[in-house]
Amino acid sequence: MAATVANSREWFPNKPCTPMRMFHKFAFFLTIALQSIVGKLAGQPLVAQEPGAASLPNVVFILVDDMGYGDPGCYNGNSKIRTPNIDAIAAGGMKFTDAHASGPLCHMSRYGLMTGRYPFRADVSLWPKQALIAPGQTTLASMLKQQGYQTAMVGKWHLGFNEQGYDLPLPGGPCDVGFDSFFGIRASTDIPPYFYIRDRRAVEPPTLPIEANRSEGWSPIQGEFWRAGLIAPDMQLGNVLPRFTEEAISVIEKHGAQQDASNSKPLFLYLAYPAPHTPWLPSPPWAGKSSVGLYGDFAEMVDAMIGRVLEALDDANLSEQTLLVISSDNGPVWYPTDAEKYEHDSCGGLRGMKADAWEAGHRMPFIVRWPNVVEPGTTSDQIVSFVDMLATLAAITNYQLSPDEAPDSFDFSPVLQGAQSSQLRSSLLLQSGSGLMTIRDGTWKLIDGLGSGGFSNPKRSEPRPGEPKTQLYNLSEDPSEATNLAGEYPEIVQRLLTKMAAVQSASGHRE
Repeated sequence: MAATVANSREWFPNKPCTPMRMFHKFAFFLTIALQSIVGKLAGQPLVAQEPGAASLPNVVFILVDDMGYGDPGCYNGNSKIRTPNIDAIAAGGMKFTDAHASGPLCHMSRYGLMTGRYPFRADVSLWPKQALIAPGQTTLASMLKQQGYQTAMVGKWHLGFNEQGYDLPLPGGPCDVGFDSFFGIRASTDIPPYFYIRDRRAVEPPTLPIEANRSEGWSPIQGEFWRAGLIAPDMQLGNVLPRFTEEAISVIEKHGAQQDASNSKPLFLYLAYPAPHTPWLPSPPWAGKSSVGLYGDFAEMVDAMIGRVLEALDDANLSEQTLLVISSDNGPVWYPTDAEKYEHDSCGGLRGMKADAWEAGHRMPFIVRWPNVVEPGTTSDQIVSFVDMLATLAAITNYQLSPDEAPDSFDFSPVLQGAQSSQLRSSLLLQSGSGLMTIRDGTWKLIDGLGSGGFSNPKRSEPRPGEPKTQLYNLSEDPSEATNLAGEYPEIVQRLLTKMAAVQSASGHRE
């Protein structure tokens, strides 16, 4: 189903027919005619838009945390975790089967999403004490704000602040890189100090001690796990997920109340849930209700919170004008013993887990719903990455990226609009949690080293005599990365290593 053009009465309601309005009408219908001709010539449907911010879609990006490719039912028919709201989004939109986080860890993933830059181009390890995004650097939020959007973030930042004490302003965060408002936390709910931030200041500084916690029956980094440190008096770790949902709903309700105003702006809401990342703290309505233990309970609670956000969009009459994206920041912490115990494969048949160079570390559920543009119930096997969001939304909002903005970002909006595009990316680079570099080129994937490069064992290993030093997989035939073909195809290995080095050493300009 191609993109559709709205009835002209919806675009131009009955108003006094001034010369300027006559000009806008002429320009609008001329645009439709030209797009129709161009679309037929190119074989690509295009979205007709009236000039001005009012014609642009609202954008809501919901990023969950540590949810695996095999958790949502729409990606895994055998999933034992009930995700009716995520499944409904997929039924109403497009499901990507080869979409990747910018990296297999939280801060890496978010850096690429915000900047359109591969995280290996920056020292993202500095996030605990330093803002990772440089002053003046173009971000998803700053670009959309320049295009007339109201920009709001709720949730987990994890890209650092220039910290100077928690009773002082926290510069370098969301409100300094393009967001009009922010309510959230600095990192995960298992990394102290624990406190809420509104805009640039702590709501209450962390002053109370909190002891470390672990759960029996799980690994040291699963279950009700958090680290010792300080916590703010107004924070309860088990209430963070519902609190963020309420804040997001408030943003939506306020925007809905303003949408009929003559000066109303489209909304960009980035909702970054810190769940189902540890600590797994399901509220009583979900505790013990799944068949996948604490993790399943918490994941089902996450889906229910997403459902509340969807309902708020409906109640505010925003759903039909909203481009909605939902994904996860990286893979799950889910061991083979967990899959066997609960008969649930959180990784969906992929190898590895969070932090790994293997697919389960970074191949993510990624769903886009955009009424009247994206055909409901469709699937795309196009290779896309979080870094591509900036170029894609720039194209949709008619922002012209300069060569040094979002250098690693590619526009996949034609796919959303129904085009049968050829491969958009000539390559995709990723770095594992411990630094193993990976390159995708079509169906081929090369990992420059042996082992997972992350949490799975073996993390790193040395080649035996005669064994190749790299890993090469043909993902079209071997999506579970069971057979290393590096020894059989040395010429492909060399070609990909050369390409990887060229992209890594590039000065930061899009191809």
